[in-house]
Amino acid sequence: QSNLKVGKYRNGDNIPTGLSNADWQNATSGAYAIYNNDPVNDGLYGKLYNHYAVTDSRGLCPTGWHVPSDGEWNVLVKYLDPNADTVCGNCWQSPIAGGALKSTAMQPTPGGWNPPNTGATNSSGFTAPPGGFRFINGGFGYLTDYGYWWSSSVLSASNAWSRVLFYFYSDIFRNYNGRTLGFSVRCCRD
Repeated sequence: QSNLKVGKYRNGDNIPTGLSNADWQNATSGAYAIYNNDPVNDGLYGKLYNHYAVTDSRGLCPTGWHVPSDGEWNVLVKYLDPNADTVCGNCWQSPIAGGALKSTAMQPTPGGWNPPNTGATNSSGFTAPPGGFRFINGGFGYLTDYGYWWSSSVLSASNAWSRVLFYFYSDIFRNYNGRTLGFSVRCCRD
């Protein structure tokens, strides 16, 4: 029910953090950031991991848990909306599943979405917050507007599948992104 906040891999090794914009952009191994390097954001939204951390063999999620695959995200979306499109790529999968995943909290409530937080019901109990992301160039953007979550599924050496939720839509968007981006992560029980 919350975004991942770990600073160590499952085996106890530290996940690198505090990377400069240039180091973030050129990373080819796991790292995380906290939005605007503000510890308050870590508490509210969790950490932003690059995809190399997601697929690191030392394990990002605790024992007994894993980062969901693209297929597992599709199962969740189809459960929330039996009419969802789970075949398309870079597409709006469902006009209602995003609302079922989003927290109903709105700004100025800490951790809330910007108004209008369209369609938010949190009927799934997922309680998705709008954690924004870290750009490939190292900058940060879209806190309180969007939430981005990695899947564990790699599309190519440089891209991986993810999901996006928006403050102004109740939809969920499936797309692939560069693995150096910093997104939120959820864990599924094995």
